[in-house]
Amino acid sequence: MRRATLHIEGMSCGHCLDAVNRALDAVPGVRIDAITLGRADVSYDESTTEPSKLAEAVADAGYPATVQG
Repeated sequence: MRRATLHIEGMSCGHCLDAVNRALDAVPGVRIDAITLGRADVSYDESTTEPSKLAEAVADAGYPATVQG
């Protein structure tokens, strides 16, 4: 598994954390390592998904994101 860090805009509360958690949890092949306001650290199976899909899932939940790693 590879690791990635997402920098996430617009997170300000526990609801935001829950929404991002649900969005990433719905992506096959993703393990969430940690989520804090403005950041998510994940591991992902590169045979199942890719970093752009992680950012897309978070953006679809209403939080623009960029991926490092």
